[in-house]
Amino acid sequence: MKEILVVYHSQTNHTHKMAQAVFNGASSIKGIQTTLKRANETGPDDLLRCSGLAIGSPEYFGYMSGMIKDMFDRTYEDTHDKKEMFRKPYVLFISAGNDGTGALNSIRRILKGYRLKEVYEPVIAKGETDNTVLDRCEELGKVIAAGCEAGIY
Repeated sequence: MKEILVVYHSQTNHTHKMAQAVFNGASSIKGIQTTLKRANETGPDDLLRCSGLAIGSPEYFGYMSGMIKDMFDRTYEDTHDKKEMFRKPYVLFISAGNDGTGALNSIRRILKGYRLKEVYEPVIAKGETDNTVLDRCEELGKVIAAGCEAGIY
């Protein structure tokens, strides 16, 4: 069975709400197993096993959260050159106090090293995570899960 891994870090619960919405969207697609994990609990085996990846981070000081960066640091050597990672689809969601572009660009730059493929426009919540943002996150989850299930990605 194909798996979507939703990885996130959250201190204020904004990114957690977004992650839960992405998880709910992905879980609604038949034939897909969905796993929701905090970044500090995510290891190389999780990244290698999943069929698609959704990563969520708050934006701190114009950058991704330290825990998301830590996950990348801990998993890179064991995963980046594995065939299971080549062009694996991913999507991003960011909770931002500013505009989110700093976190977005830093995550994208790192994921190029993993040789993953971004498959859908990221969701960036500026300020509160209202129902519009959560609906977009649910759609994000549905898109990556349906694409993986259909073999598009």
